[in-house]
Amino acid sequence: MTVTRQDTEVIRAIRGLEDSGSSVRLRAALAVGTTPDPRFVDKLVERSAVEPEFHVRDMLTWALTRHPVSLTLPALLREVSSKRGQARSQALHTLSKIGDRRAWPAITRTLLSDADDEVARSAWRAAVVLVPEGEESALATVLVTQLGRGGRETRLSLSRALIALGEVAAPALLAAATASDPRVRAHALATQRLSRDPDAGFESAIEEAKRVVALGGSGQEGP
Repeated sequence: MTVTRQDTEVIRAIRGLEDSGSSVRLRAALAVGTTPDPRFVDKLVERSAVEPEFHVRDMLTWALTRHPVSLTLPALLREVSSKRGQARSQALHTLSKIGDRRAWPAITRTLLSDADDEVARSAWRAAVVLVPEGEESALATVLVTQLGRGGRETRLSLSRALIALGEVAAPALLAAATASDPRVRAHALATQRLSRDPDAGFESAIEEAKRVVALGGSGQEGP
């Protein structure tokens, strides 16, 4: 069987994606995205699940977006049910970048409440991008169940997702602002403030919300 120059370049690029040097892997991912080939898709998805460097993972995602959705979508949808957290997280991240709403059914409540914060954050971002018109309110209702979880970055990601949904998230946030858990109340209040004043800053919004909760208030404005 004759090996063409293109075949040789594909083999070289695939090997580059597995090189021990992150700079080599980065260049290989750039090359793969620059000259897409269907033979790259499975390797890109496979590598995304294990790549330790953020900037390389980001390039892998970009390379996947350069390939036909008809090839990438099925591969990524398989990954969202992987037992490996990074595989789920990266697949969700890439789906959010592709933006094809046929992926929406894969954004399950299980993923939106995944115990792995990175997976959950990726699921929130993907959900906001992929949610079909008319289902935003139902999504907001699910998202508010995650209020109060995790550290600063996780809470900020959730606030941003709820704010991105717009006014449809307001009733769910209003209800969460009177929850029995003080962490949930504070996070809901902080999200409401950020929605009204995007320049407030998350830390400032959280600290103000904590003071309100400590004083036994809900922070809801009167008429």
